[in-house]
Amino acid sequence: MKAKAVHKLSDEELTIEVDTLRKRMFELKNQSVTEKIQDTSQYGKIRKDIARLLSEQSVRSTSTQGKASSQ
Repeated sequence: MKAKAVHKLSDEELTIEVDTLRKRMFELKNQSVTEKIQDTSQYGKIRKDIARLLSEQSVRSTSTQGKASSQ
């Protein structure tokens, strides 16, 4: 998921996407225990996507707090 796509998501969609990616990461870890994973680069991609989404959530929450405190 690219940063431009993340910026377009609503707050609710960000939360849903983070949950989905965390579930996917859990499934990958379980899969690695029970069987061989062919594309191990998925770990890094999912971790980076989660970080991207959480960063956007953090930026949005600090910007709304900044607006509220300045009023």
